[in-house]
Amino acid sequence: MENSKKDLVYVAMRGDLINSGHINILTKASSLGRVVVGLLSDKAIEGYKKGPSLKYEARYDILKNIQLIDEIVEQLTLDYSENLEKLKPKFVVHGDEWSKGYQQKIREKVVEKLNGWNGELIEIPYTQNAISVDFKDEKFKDKVTSTERLSSLKKLLNEKEYLTFLDTHSPLSALVIENATYSNKDSVTEFDGMWLSSLTDSTVRGKPDIEAVDFSSRFITINEILEVTTKPIIYDGDTGGLPEHFRFMVKNLERAGVSAVIIEDKIGLKRNSLFGTEAEQTQDSIENFCNKIITGKNAALTDDFMVIARIESLILEQGLNDALTRAKAYIDAGSDGILIHSRKKDGKEIFEFLKKFREIDKSTPLVVVPTSYNQFKNQELSDEGADIIIYANHLLRSSYPSMVNTAKSILENERSVEIDESLMSIKEILNLIPES
Repeated sequence: MENSKKDLVYVAMRGDLINSGHINILTKASSLGRVVVGLLSDKAIEGYKKGPSLKYEARYDILKNIQLIDEIVEQLTLDYSENLEKLKPKFVVHGDEWSKGYQQKIREKVVEKLNGWNGELIEIPYTQNAISVDFKDEKFKDKVTSTERLSSLKKLLNEKEYLTFLDTHSPLSALVIENATYSNKDSVTEFDGMWLSSLTDSTVRGKPDIEAVDFSSRFITINEILEVTTKPIIYDGDTGGLPEHFRFMVKNLERAGVSAVIIEDKIGLKRNSLFGTEAEQTQDSIENFCNKIITGKNAALTDDFMVIARIESLILEQGLNDALTRAKAYIDAGSDGILIHSRKKDGKEIFEFLKKFREIDKSTPLVVVPTSYNQFKNQELSDEGADIIIYANHLLRSSYPSMVNTAKSILENERSVEIDESLMSIKEILNLIPES
């Protein structure tokens, strides 16, 4: 291989946490020819890691001052194809760590494209002592402060088209959410955060979902989850209780690093919303609930902590106009977002609310919980205006049948060998929990 500045060398980079490994790659690339860096767009980065620490423009400003780089172009996706077809580089330079895992398919596509014009992939051995902080790495978990975690929800809302949250009821279920990923040829998806549901928190304790588990008990669970995870948490605050109690709740959640609390506009004995009008439920007055929102917002010390109002008008069959009237009033009172709830399976009233609300308010975050209307995909809900999609009880609902089946099998067979194949191995459990 002759070193010629006529040869084009392509290097794709995230570009906000530069380490010695990146410099090694750029140095090798520069020795081969003219270096063009494909700087990943903000959206591309969201496809495989936490959002970028810096926006695209700031990362561009950093890279343009590195003398090893001759030109910077934007790479819009994890797939290199569009830029490679346009530039037809002689070489692509990358670290050798992408030969396994979800990036393997991206690598294969790069090789396929390069073969089209006799290009060559140059792989540099992974730099073992390079420091690149990924908060999912175990050794960096204790580096995430409560302040950083608190602010992460608002940061994600500004960076991503929509967010997905999954229910957690224990540190173990929180670890499942923390580490769950799905890979395809273009990206890796993961949950953006955790929903600490009062339903699942009560059920796992064997108690009814009527606010029988007090905040002090639930706060123990919060701290245990915060200790072993990094993703933002949205807390289900039920009705919020009396305004004086809600003030106390907000202060403690914010101090711990929880990103948001959602409270519903009902009063009296809490009954799960999916009962609808089958169970006696009373909606609070707009004035009283607005005062509760104001109390919560005044109790918060930062703008990062979010108080989100959950509207029960559709659940209680009060109609779309009542829901929209309440939404406007709650936002005027300071609510940072609106959760609109429905138990109708066709999703029509949810979509109608989203459409009408977005006609009058383009920016306030909207939250949906598609437990009943679960036939719709995330993108469909997002296209209608949803910003946060909460899967509110699925981990608990999936774990209970498994435990029942295991118990029945042991009773029936008087041994456990029959259910071995459906269980995690002890080794997997030990690997799941660090330092076991």
